[in-house]
Amino acid sequence: MSFFKSDTWFDVFKHLALIVALGAALVLGFFYVYLPITTHHGETIVVPKVTGMSLTELENYLDERNLAYFVDDSSYAPGTRPLTVLTQEPAPGEKVKQDRKIYISVAMRRPPVIKMPKLTDGSVKNAQLILKSYDLEIGQIKLVPNVAQNAVLKQLVGGKEIAAGAAIAKGTKVDLEVGDGLGNTEFEVPNLVNMPEDEARTLLAGQHLEVGEVFKQAAETGQTPGTVVRQRPAAAPGATIRMGQLVDLWVAE
Repeated sequence: MSFFKSDTWFDVFKHLALIVALGAALVLGFFYVYLPITTHHGETIVVPKVTGMSLTELENYLDERNLAYFVDDSSYAPGTRPLTVLTQEPAPGEKVKQDRKIYISVAMRRPPVIKMPKLTDGSVKNAQLILKSYDLEIGQIKLVPNVAQNAVLKQLVGGKEIAAGAAIAKGTKVDLEVGDGLGNTEFEVPNLVNMPEDEARTLLAGQHLEVGEVFKQAAETGQTPGTVVRQRPAAAPGATIRMGQLVDLWVAE
């Protein structure tokens, strides 16, 4: 046990040097032996490509590779299935430690709702540009007789007119009625008097005329409720009308 005796200053120095050496060995052993073993130092995983995958299949896919994910954003992606992965960070091919989170953005479950833009009174080309900028789809473009060539006359969704400012989901298909520039064709004014209102409307539509204002008035003697009792312009001899023009109706009730 003479080694541990401290009879001289040299013995004290020798003991201090031993303590320092043991401390250094413990520190180095902790950082370069224990920590690498417990934290799998040097072991990395190559980040796989997860964009295009659905969120439902992503969790198991990353679990098998000792990785996790975190959804930090969602956005509207036309033509993409809801909850599909759009972006990822880190990028595919990067090397990370196991249990690293992959930050992703996904396609929205439901498209956002916006206000319907006003397309009428403008050109069909301008309407198409507006629809695209609003993430709305261009549906059927129907040409109708009207002197306003290439002008949008009506904007419709599902066969019904939709007003500017109405709520509409992005990705909705919008149909357009556009003037064909042939509204100058003239023909005799059809006689609608004594005709049921629904038949009068059908006749006008068949002759590419528009129903203007409809006035309801009390039925007089000899008049059948629901029938047209007056029209403007009147169906006088020699009276003509152009395609796309309006015809006002007075209907008995």
